[in-house]
Amino acid sequence: MLECVPNFSVGPNPAIVESLAGSIASVTGAAVLGHESDADHNRTVITFVGSRGSIVEAAVRGVERAVELIDVTRHRGVHPRLGAADVVPFIPMAGSTMADAVEAAHAAGAAIWDRLRVPVYFYEHAALQSGRRPLQKVRRQGYEQLLADFDTHRPNVGDALHPTAGAVLIGARDFLVAYNVLLETNDVAVAQRSAAAIRESSGGFPFVKALGLFLQSERRAQISMNLTRFAAIPLAEVYAAIESRAASEGTRIHTSELIGFVPQAAFKLAPEIYCQCRNFGEDRILERRMAALGLALPDRGAERP
Repeated sequence: MLECVPNFSVGPNPAIVESLAGSIASVTGAAVLGHESDADHNRTVITFVGSRGSIVEAAVRGVERAVELIDVTRHRGVHPRLGAADVVPFIPMAGSTMADAVEAAHAAGAAIWDRLRVPVYFYEHAALQSGRRPLQKVRRQGYEQLLADFDTHRPNVGDALHPTAGAVLIGARDFLVAYNVLLETNDVAVAQRSAAAIRESSGGFPFVKALGLFLQSERRAQISMNLTRFAAIPLAEVYAAIESRAASEGTRIHTSELIGFVPQAAFKLAPEIYCQCRNFGEDRILERRMAALGLALPDRGAERP
């Protein structure tokens, strides 16, 4: 079994989101665990699982529907993106390996170009060039930058941008936790300085990626994070660092939230942090959500530390 967590460039539009999820779920052997949308990011995340034989087709159908319904040239949002379907990562679960996830990523990339004429960039374990392994190195500033220098930043599959769907990033990676902290302040510079202080690329915590953003709907600044190897991240220390930094800037943490699901192993490492998220419930724990749907549970013994 593999997990796939595509991120689409559309906010809370029920008709489009349900159509995307329905296209994915139309493949026998694929099961949608959940989805959520954010207006400020103008982004929807759908989580689904499936057998190696079904998950590639389900991912391609999701991208196909995104190409039909989303025009990236009209997209506005605080989160960078390359296309109507921005990222499509495959994650190994029970009975699968990272090699299986890489194989699925490459198969999906080939099918997306062949069937949809959307060019593909591979990242993380699916990358074909070492410099393209980090997602941020491939996506960079997003679609507008890609328009300006497509000739020098060529895709791995395909030779032209789709006129309305742009390009898509397809990867194979380990489980990660998407975790956001909202500050009391509306000063985005405070969030940007805090993000720089905690992210690995700026000398902060290993395996932490972070952006400082302003959310118009909340009138507050947000620190948006990906925890890419949760077993190696002291999340309570990350939270305390944000809290301390906020206090030094004359503000404080307002609330926090999860995007998608958190593996049981990650939850056990910092239950107090996850339980205070404004949208946390037991159905946010991946294994419990799968059990509720009658699906096989992941083999956590196969997960990398």
